[in-house]
Amino acid sequence: MNSPKTVLIIEDEQDISRIVNDYLRVQGFSTFITENAGDGLQAVRHRQPDFIILDLTLPDADGIEVCRKLRTLTAAPILILSARSSDTDKVLALGFGADDYMTKPFSLSELVARVQAHLRRMADPKLPVSPQRLQFGALSIDKNARRVMVGQLEISLSAKEFDLLYFLASNPNQVFTKSQLLDHVWGYSAYVEDNTITVYIRRLREKLERTEIRSSYIKTVWGVGYKFNPDETE
Repeated sequence: MNSPKTVLIIEDEQDISRIVNDYLRVQGFSTFITENAGDGLQAVRHRQPDFIILDLTLPDADGIEVCRKLRTLTAAPILILSARSSDTDKVLALGFGADDYMTKPFSLSELVARVQAHLRRMADPKLPVSPQRLQFGALSIDKNARRVMVGQLEISLSAKEFDLLYFLASNPNQVFTKSQLLDHVWGYSAYVEDNTITVYIRRLREKLERTEIRSSYIKTVWGVGYKFNPDETE
């Protein structure tokens, strides 16, 4: 029998952390709670949870910075659960490695649905059959090792950044709308806003173009969506 997936809840509001904790346990998850950033980072280092729920307003650190630090420690999906609802906060959180964002007040059933969807994506990616290693000029993408190289330089990507790049590169020159990318890469489209894709595309471009190659592989097709262009020069 498979052991239950573990969820770390980093939340200083005890009423919220308790109700989320209890609901997740009823749904079969193993959970643990920390009430500040320091303890949360230590918990990730020592216990390596499968999923992280993170509040942005913590007593000892800003949640955006905590998210950035968490992403250096784990590839586990990170869901932001916060009362901060501005687009700026959402864009920053997603840009610094979060996989999802929910605002308070929230639906417990929707929260669990998102957790389950992200974990399914980690366990069984809905990616098309394709070579285990993709090569486009100086860019190589190794599916098994989940490694992206530009020449001799390894590009550090979050789990979702890698999934998005691999999906696009597996279907070169095919244009996908934002909703199609959400469906293929996230596994659902109802719970995530369109600007999630915009943020991830921007982050991928920044990371790929930060190299000496500086080729733009991901093209915007205005009014439609995005495509992976293996020819680089189009």
